[in-house]
Amino acid sequence: MTHSVRKGMGSVPYSDNGNSGVTFRVWAPFAQSVAVAGDFNHWSTNQNQLVSEGNGYWSADIASAHKGDEYKFAIKNQNGNGSAPLIWKTDPYAKQVHDNDPNYNAVVVEDDFDWGSSTFKMPKWNELVIYELHVASFNRDPHAPGNLNTLISKLDYLAALHINAILLLPVYGVAGPYSMGYNTALPFDIESTFGGPNEFKRLVKEAHQRGIAIIQDIVFNHFGPEDLDKCLWQFDGWSPHGKGGIYFYNNWKEKTAFGSRPDFGRGEVRQYLRDNIMMWMKEYRVDGFRFDSTVNIRNAYGNNNGYGDLPEGWSLMQWINNEIHSRMPWKISIAEDLQNNACITKDTDLNGAGFDSQWNSYYFHKLHDALITPKDEDRDMEGVKNAISFLHDHQLTKNVIYINNHDECAKINKKHRLPDNIWMGNADSWVARKRATLAAGILFTSPGIPMIFQGDEFFEWGQWADNESIDWSKRDKFFGIVNLYKTLIKLRRNWHNNTRGLKGDNINVFHVNNTDKLIAYHRWNIGGKGDDVVVIANFANKRYSGYQIGFPKGGYWHVRFNSDWNGYSPDFSNTPGYNTMAHHGGADNLNYHGNIGIAPYSLLIMSQ
Repeated sequence: MTHSVRKGMGSVPYSDNGNSGVTFRVWAPFAQSVAVAGDFNHWSTNQNQLVSEGNGYWSADIASAHKGDEYKFAIKNQNGNGSAPLIWKTDPYAKQVHDNDPNYNAVVVEDDFDWGSSTFKMPKWNELVIYELHVASFNRDPHAPGNLNTLISKLDYLAALHINAILLLPVYGVAGPYSMGYNTALPFDIESTFGGPNEFKRLVKEAHQRGIAIIQDIVFNHFGPEDLDKCLWQFDGWSPHGKGGIYFYNNWKEKTAFGSRPDFGRGEVRQYLRDNIMMWMKEYRVDGFRFDSTVNIRNAYGNNNGYGDLPEGWSLMQWINNEIHSRMPWKISIAEDLQNNACITKDTDLNGAGFDSQWNSYYFHKLHDALITPKDEDRDMEGVKNAISFLHDHQLTKNVIYINNHDECAKINKKHRLPDNIWMGNADSWVARKRATLAAGILFTSPGIPMIFQGDEFFEWGQWADNESIDWSKRDKFFGIVNLYKTLIKLRRNWHNNTRGLKGDNINVFHVNNTDKLIAYHRWNIGGKGDDVVVIANFANKRYSGYQIGFPKGGYWHVRFNSDWNGYSPDFSNTPGYNTMAHHGGADNLNYHGNIGIAPYSLLIMSQ
């Protein structure tokens, strides 16, 4: 036999020139020999030996192998002898693995999904509204975790909510049926309880048909810790100092708080991670990525002080982002760095990491603290101002903003959702509902790409866990709050062509009353009728029938949204947030002034 001249890693079915079969290729530089055993050869390690390509890779074309066959690699380390046991390993590039079976067999997958003739255009980034969800807990029955098909059954609901992007927590295969998804051992595989490659592709196709983009959560900062021994760990038997071998650092850089760090300086590992991104982009047609904990890619200790920096991790992120931008520049690349490091979203030619956006943790913490402070007089309105004014690179699209995410309400982190944090034990109270809906109003009117976590829109409270379900009965109980979210999302996306400013980069927080706890800000894109938006937020339990603020333009201003409308909740007071005339005469360093009415813990959106 000779090594294959066909391209591709892992198992790649071929049919050309009257020949058919599967090309197998694996990287195992410290192997003495490599065989592929599977259904096609009765799991023999003698029949199908791969051939060394002379560069650490081994390959062969196996005519007897077909789509759907199960297989594994059987490796003999070069330091072994005739009596040394074979090392059985799952293909690192495997796109389908029986990850809940002790054998961890890989499956030969062919990229033959029928995408049809429909096309999808990624929404403009300044119009994105992201819905973060976890497949297993989003829509499950009492006896089994949710899967890709149960998620597909909820796409019409999500489309009716008017979101236009879904951020999926990692869907990689993991040990057992329950996981948050951040303990992967095989980044090319899809969790078998969710479905297979074609089920994931059907999700993308069905979402695209509804105008919804799919953003995939990517975990490159660590692998494992579970199940690494079955695949990547000491893959070909080489393990200096008892470390992880070819896929990992074999020194102090390997350890993270979550699992083992890949060796970002080894060319083949870099290629492995890059190939993973290319697969999601090309074969699965996902529309963007959220890279988990990039601070742990660029720094060995996950900090921002320069000690323990990994320049090879930084260059890896630059390379991958350049690849995305050069091949499919409409796909968005988002970093979860949480250090508010401006270099993360700077272009690579300016020595930045090249991400298009990053999670804005400063926004979350400042706004969250103001909302959960028990006493009105203690609320920090300057902190709220700083939160909604803080923009990486002064661009809306470079900031993903949120009032909740999977980490901030996870049971494993001993954290709760916002209604609990407002009033623990009374999450369904009027106070909690008023302040939580005020938070939603701030979220969808602040500059940034807004993101909500599953169930926020129907006032879910408590803690989120990967082995539990969100409470869908609240969707009917709090249908008014669902409608509040729908209204806010439509306004954020300029649905009625009278709030275009909410898609713009510009903000002027012109009124901060730290005594009475009111704040007002002006949002605009280019300015003018249908563009200029004024938002007024009351962070205190006090009603105003007449309150004067400045306005950026004179003339009539219409109330487009009033969070106190009793259609959102029967016990909201329906305090008039009346339309007003802005008259000439300065206020708040603006040239015009007008009066508004506003209810306790409420928000108004006004435009001309």
